Amino acid sequence: MNTSPTEKFRTSVGGQALMEGIMMRGPQRICCAVRRPDGTIDLTEEPVTTHWYNRVPLVRGVCNMVQSLVTGYKYLSHSAEISLTEEEQEEELSAFDRWLEAHAGPRVQNALMAVSALLGVALAVFLFLFLPTFLTGLLGRVVALGRWPRVLLEAAFKLALFLSYMALISRMKEIRRMFQYHGAEHKTIACYEAGLPLTVENIRPCSRFHPRCGTSFLILVLVISILLYAVLPWTSTALRVVYKLAMLPLLVGISYEVLKWSGRSHSLLARAIAQPGLWLQRLTVFEPEDDMIEIAIAAVTPVLPEDPGQAAWGHD
Repeated sequence: MNTSPTEKFRTSVGGQALMEGIMMRGPQRICCAVRRPDGTIDLTEEPVTTHWYNRVPLVRGVCNMVQSLVTGYKYLSHSAEISLTEEEQEEELSAFDRWLEAHAGPRVQNALMAVSALLGVALAVFLFLFLPTFLTGLLGRVVALGRWPRVLLEAAFKLALFLSYMALISRMKEIRRMFQYHGAEHKTIACYEAGLPLTVENIRPCSRFHPRCGTSFLILVLVISILLYAVLPWTSTALRVVYKLAMLPLLVGISYEVLKWSGRSHSLLARAIAQPGLWLQRLTVFEPEDDMIEIAIAAVTPVLPEDPGQAAWGHD
C-alpha cells in the first residue's frame, strides 16, 4: 500500500482549481494550465506584483483576499472559455455576454469581473453573516434567550448553513470535477514539499489533504468570527449586523495572520488550528485522475523558483 511521502519543507506556492484546469502562484510568477477540448494544455503566465501592504500585518490579509478573489475570478472565466468547445461557448453565452464581447474594452471587462467577485462576497456575507443573526433574532422573539445562548445558537446556525452549502455544491457534477482538480493541486504541492520529482507516479500516493489551503482559511474565518462577534451587543438584530460588517476587515486580517503563523509553526496549537480545515476538505477536495495531475504539473512547473527557499512559507 502506497503511503504519502514525508514533508521536508513548507512552501508558499499554492493555487486554485478551475474548470478543467489549475492556476498556480509562486513567489514571482502565476501560471494557469487548462485542458483544451482536443486534449492539449493551454498555458497562460503572468508576473506576480509585489505590493506595499504585504509587509503590513492585518492590512495584508484584507488586501490579499480582495486580490485573490479578483485574480481567481479572472482565471476561472479564462478556464471556462478555453475548456469549452465553440459550440458549447455559444450555448453558454447570453445576449449580454455577446454584446459585452463585441463592444466593451478590457478595462470594462476587468471592472465587471471585479464587480462579479464582490457580488460573490456579498452573497457569502448574506448567507453566513446576516442570515444566522436574523434567524437567531427571529427565534429570540418566540423563546426568551440570554446573551450566551444567542451567541451559541447563532454559531450553530452559521456552521450548519456553511456545511450544508459546501455539501450541496460538492454534489454538482461540474463542481465535483473542480474539487478533483483541487485534489491534484494539493497532491502536487505535497510532492514538491517532499522534495520528489514532479511526476504522476510520485504525486499519485501523496495526500489530497493540505493544512495550508484556502478551505482552511474559510473555516478559520468562520471559527474566529464566532469568537470575535461574541463580544458584540444584542440590543438589535439590525445593529448587530452593522457591527459585524464594520468588523469584517478586522476578522479577515486576524484570520490571515493566524493562518500565516500556523503555517510556520510545528506546535500542537498550530496542528489543532489546522485540523478543522482538514476535516472540511473531505467536502472540497477529491481524488484526481491522472490527466488532472498532469495539469497540476504543467501549472506549477513554471512558477517554481530555482532556489526553493524563495518559495518557503512566510518568506517575504
